[in-house]
Amino acid sequence: MSETKIIMGMPITINIADKVSSKYLKSCFDYFESVDKRFSPYKAGSEVSMINKKIANLKLSQEMKEVLKLAEATKQQTEGYFDIEHNGQIDPSGLVKGWAINNAASLLLNAGIKNFCIEAGGDIQVHGKSNDGPWLIGIKNPFNQQEIVKTIKLNNQGVATSGTYIRGQHIYNPHNPKDKLTIVKSLTVIAKNIFEADRFATAAYAMGVKGIEFINKTFGLEGYMITEDGLATYTNGFERYVINA
Repeated sequence: MSETKIIMGMPITINIADKVSSKYLKSCFDYFESVDKRFSPYKAGSEVSMINKKIANLKLSQEMKEVLKLAEATKQQTEGYFDIEHNGQIDPSGLVKGWAINNAASLLLNAGIKNFCIEAGGDIQVHGKSNDGPWLIGIKNPFNQQEIVKTIKLNNQGVATSGTYIRGQHIYNPHNPKDKLTIVKSLTVIAKNIFEADRFATAAYAMGVKGIEFINKTFGLEGYMITEDGLATYTNGFERYVINA
């Protein structure tokens, strides 16, 4: 059972391999809608927009408090390369997507669903197996998106790819905000869940070519980087996930 909807400005696909009611798809999509309503910096009435408008005595929701706390922790863990504040405005998008996917996965797990895949804008969380066996994920060639350069096999893990080849310059280096990030074309991170993969992929991409070194030395992470010259660099344990090395 699979369905795709456009939410948060991107396609979100939920694929459940277990034989269950479609109500679980709906509950997940409803959750993503609520996240978009609260965290989108593009919706005038969102909580993020209210914060950016500097509204006095604004009472933050528990979800917002959690995300802001996680964003600050990520900033500290990445030497400031992950920072949701820019020019006095906040945009937690670099963390919220993975956080939301991970929470949606928890909804399914708590309902007793064991085999599923949730993808939002290329960021993926898998659990168990698909109807055809292990979940297989392709890493695209940033110079030719019709080509898969590596296929990886995951189980109960998350994978996220950061880059500017689809959405343009939407990631910046907080230490040099005016510099365009062009040397690294894509950086893929595998982690124990999509929240970890997403936030660290964003931060590592902002680091430039040294981002793959950061991933390599961070416990629980593996990565694969492609630079503008077409060369690929990967972490010590990445190859164990590859099925077409």
